Amino acid sequence: MKKSIFRTACCLAMAALVIGCGESASKKAEREAAEAAAAQAAETARLDSLNNARLEEANKNETKISELPEEPVFVIKTNLGTMKIKLYSKTPKHRANFEKLALAGYYDDLLFHRVINGFMIQGGDPYSRDTARVSQYGQGGPGYTIPAEFVPEYKHKKGAVAAARRGGTANPNKESSGSQFYIVQDERACASLDGDYTVFGETIEGLDVIDKIAAVQTNNKDLPLNPVKIISITLDESSRPKGQ
Repeated sequence: MKKSIFRTACCLAMAALVIGCGESASKKAEREAAEAAAAQAAETARLDSLNNARLEEANKNETKISELPEEPVFVIKTNLGTMKIKLYSKTPKHRANFEKLALAGYYDDLLFHRVINGFMIQGGDPYSRDTARVSQYGQGGPGYTIPAEFVPEYKHKKGAVAAARRGGTANPNKESSGSQFYIVQDERACASLDGDYTVFGETIEGLDVIDKIAAVQTNNKDLPLNPVKIISITLDESSRPKGQ
């Protein structure tokens, strides 16, 4: 009888211990989840602050861009290679906007968040710095749009640089995103976009890099499985004003 009571007591004690450990583990998991959420929220706030600071800096660049050539060349350095693009003179609003953002480092560390092999590669969304906003990639920007500048001679040829935009009835004037752009990989697939999306530049070096980026594996939302990052976009030495 005593042995039976002793065994029962031991079982009850062990059960209590297991339950106690379960509660402790549960509380620990909740605490760690809350800490992770707080850390992510802090990181999102930091990135928003960084984005706003670079946008403020961009808006101070009017003097700098007034000194640039009519068709400046910029260097797009990515983790898969480097491209050089030339901005067109007949799309002055898009050219000036890209210039001021690039000179302020606005594009640095952003992703090519939409990649479609046999079509184009797209980047320039400030949300793409933040992994917590992956479901929002493609929706970010500086908070303004740019009026369309359709120039018949500027076509969606391979390497063409064009402005992304919202489609459909929500954007009847076909205004461009304030920061997102795409680079054409296949001109036949993109030919139907002529006259619908503003082409404001072209790739003059690194067409092979476009193909390399386009060939990466993506998920069902065209997001590369391994991030394709814009490390920096800087003014090419050939386009720097004298004395700089």
